[in-house]
Amino acid sequence: MVPEHPLYPENACLLAPVAGYTDLPFRLSARRHGNKYAFTEMVDAGSLVFGVKKSLRLLARDPSEAFLGVQIVGSDLETLKKSVEILNRMDFSVIDFNLGCPAPKVAKKCEGAALARKKPEEALKAFSVIAETALSPVSVKMRILSETDPEPTVQLVRRLADCGASAVTVHGRIAEKFYSGPVFFDIIRAAAESVKIPVIANGGALSASSYHELRENSSCSRGMVARGALGNPWIFSEIEGGLPPTLEEFCNEVREHFFSMRDFYGEPFVFPICRKTLLAYLRGRGFPGSLRASVSFLNTLEDFKLFLKEIGKGPLSKVYRETGRVARC
Repeated sequence: MVPEHPLYPENACLLAPVAGYTDLPFRLSARRHGNKYAFTEMVDAGSLVFGVKKSLRLLARDPSEAFLGVQIVGSDLETLKKSVEILNRMDFSVIDFNLGCPAPKVAKKCEGAALARKKPEEALKAFSVIAETALSPVSVKMRILSETDPEPTVQLVRRLADCGASAVTVHGRIAEKFYSGPVFFDIIRAAAESVKIPVIANGGALSASSYHELRENSSCSRGMVARGALGNPWIFSEIEGGLPPTLEEFCNEVREHFFSMRDFYGEPFVFPICRKTLLAYLRGRGFPGSLRASVSFLNTLEDFKLFLKEIGKGPLSKVYRETGRVARC
């Protein structure tokens, strides 16, 4: 059932479920800089039902997380029902159904964005099963279905709302474009104007300024950040008018994020997992290429300490020299 009050307040900024990134340590980093609404990484409904350990780890929640959504992907109705029954025994603020993932491994099973685009009736049946089984609010994350005609997107959003969605997040690109090309704000806006439930604007929010552009051009009072938060938890405080980090603040966050990952995954396993996260912190901030390349060779705590020492020398960017802030260029 749709709750009496909106799932997200006006001006809420959500952290998207980003596969391979938004694990517990990542979310705690974002929380330290103002994020309130976040999701687990996408979880395959079948993996959840069959108790795959890797999938179960994705569901870890810290006691400090006041709001945490879980996102599932799938298409088999019985499997989705069983997965939601499992989630009902856990503590999640919302169960989100993925109808937007464009990844080939998801598309080949006609799930995610492919399910919404190719088999919208089956997508609605799948969501209805989730809505009927869930004990918590339910929502959907999807992509626009056409760049030229808003009607298919509008109709699907309307029908999802009729099926019990408490909110729908709409990414303003079609699945084939993945994360490139323009975001079609007008189609997100048409979808938002067609329903009474919150529609969250998504797509292209790589900085505070582009996030505000997304919100303004889509006329949505709520927005979602995905890739813009990778290596940049400060995006949430910057959206609220804060400044990029000083070098000391930057180093402290990289250190804390790494050791949070070490504690979560264990020292023998953390280095292959953390490399892409550490590289995301360096990307676009003016650090030398040799430092970025060194991330691939981190294998011990001593390696990490030396790496952090090199970060402490500061980026080479003009912005840093002029402001003392480690901003993305």
